[in-house]
Amino acid sequence: MKVSLSNMEWKLMNQLWNASPMTLMQLTRALEEETGWTKHTVITMLNRLEGKEAVRWEQVGRTRHYFPVVTREEARREETAGFLDRVYGGRLGLMMNALVDDHALTKEDIDELSEILRRAGEEK
Repeated sequence: MKVSLSNMEWKLMNQLWNASPMTLMQLTRALEEETGWTKHTVITMLNRLEGKEAVRWEQVGRTRHYFPVVTREEARREETAGFLDRVYGGRLGLMMNALVDDHALTKEDIDELSEILRRAGEEK
């Protein structure tokens, strides 16, 4: 499922991915210190996420319990693809060149990328 999340939506979704289901009040308490959001802000965010089909809810008594519909990994993949499209025209090689030119890769990064590329070569 394709879904693009704003920075604010990521904060709320992280709460649901870490512990769901959650009620409105549980979400508000969990996000209050980090974000300063009120119950009304959380409601707005939940409505947006429902519209994007990223969350759903079930009525339990008088309370709605919210669940993520998309997985964290699905959201990460969509975010990565969107970033590459916006910044590098979808070309991973351009991004890697920028990281190399900026000396932004550590030895550990290079080792990890080498292993990923080795596995990718084996899969073909």
